[in-house]
Amino acid sequence: MRVLTALPVFLLTTVTALIPGLTLADDTYRFDEQTLQAIHDLSDTALESDLAYEITRSLTTEIGPRLAGTAQEARAREWAVAKLTGLGFENVRVEPFDLDLWTRGTSVIEEAAITAPYPQHLHAISLGGAAATPDEGLEAEVVFFSSFDDLLAFDDSDDALAGKLVFINDRMVATRTGEGYGWANRKRQKAWFHAEDRGAAGVLIRSVGTSSNRFAHTGMMSRPEGRKAKIPALAVSAPDADQIERIHESGETLRVRLKTSAGWRGEATSGNVIAEITGAEAPEEIVIIGAHLDSWDNGTGALDDGAGVGIVTAAAKLIMDAGQRPRRTIRVVLFGAEEVGLIGARAYAQARKDDGTLANHVIGSESDFGAREIWRLNSNVGEHALPFFDAMHVQMQHLGITRGNNEGNGGPDMYPLQYMGMPVAGLDQNGEDYFEFHHTPNDTFDKIVPAEMAQNVAAWVMFTWLVADTDMTFRPGME
Repeated sequence: MRVLTALPVFLLTTVTALIPGLTLADDTYRFDEQTLQAIHDLSDTALESDLAYEITRSLTTEIGPRLAGTAQEARAREWAVAKLTGLGFENVRVEPFDLDLWTRGTSVIEEAAITAPYPQHLHAISLGGAAATPDEGLEAEVVFFSSFDDLLAFDDSDDALAGKLVFINDRMVATRTGEGYGWANRKRQKAWFHAEDRGAAGVLIRSVGTSSNRFAHTGMMSRPEGRKAKIPALAVSAPDADQIERIHESGETLRVRLKTSAGWRGEATSGNVIAEITGAEAPEEIVIIGAHLDSWDNGTGALDDGAGVGIVTAAAKLIMDAGQRPRRTIRVVLFGAEEVGLIGARAYAQARKDDGTLANHVIGSESDFGAREIWRLNSNVGEHALPFFDAMHVQMQHLGITRGNNEGNGGPDMYPLQYMGMPVAGLDQNGEDYFEFHHTPNDTFDKIVPAEMAQNVAAWVMFTWLVADTDMTFRPGME
């Protein structure tokens, strides 16, 4: 790191204009004029481009839902290879991996209904990993829990849950950061085995999400030590959960009938689609930008994560078209099987560990939170690199982006690599209404606002160029 401390201010001003990436004694990092021109030209181009929007339109229209391990996800990989090749990327390839295949069977929307005291239909959907009901269906009394914590604290010494349907009513609160998701999501991930171990016949939950529309929200249940559920588990829409809550509060005994054919179908194949822009000076050093290609089967996966596919692909393409290769290799990875447990991300990280290139991954990030505007730049890098990110933020301010902290994550598919030591950055999107649509039939292309998506691409081209065209290291202890 080059630091000047003894020069007069007027000479410091002159020298910083001549020496690229000079760090001053006040820890201010300066980008050289050529770099500043490059990133602002890229940003301006991105703000006028509809490439990300059109890529997402193509994916969600020509492929639609892309459940991990299914023929639809395989079609999405074929689409991605053709798209990335046609756009001019290098080294386009698929890295396959195996997974356990789960599907909901013969119907996207399962049968669910209150049978007593007031018979009526419920809008419900099986959670990923749930088991089927008997062929003739299942009817049982509902035991109501206001929260997941109430289920954990419940004393079942008298087998009160045996043969019953457990219902959990936690609500999620909307925030820009989406931070309420993890807390509300506990019931989706873990309620099934707490209920199953107490002898329950099945589980119902209020949908995770913030929508008041009559759409049920699916998502994967956890599998502790590879365990698979033996009972059905479904989410009901928020209005239907309200109805169940009102009936419970009336003191009436509530009974529900379910019929699903969900279950595990054996082993299947998925894969990660990879494409690159080879670096001009240090091609072995890799900047990874990613999104996930799979989606749930009840929508077209436009926000989760077709938008991310469009954003990172367009950002890399605009850099490629700028006519000057960055110093490092930019690797675009469209991960498979994210929704069912980050299986593609884990496979990618393990493969990099096995082939010895993990240390070559200098930094990574993923776009996986819809298509609303980016409002914050976070990082998780060595302290020596913080001035670099602070300077990056200054250049992003025209996009309305604030500087966050150095405790960020790079997105779900970056978790395994981050756990193995790769530095990450987070381009945080506005998630205030993301969970209105997430994992529901309402996750469709019409929810994307072109101008907001273009702002995402503008931020991504600036970030990607700056980290790819520098010799700055980002790992702690490598200054």
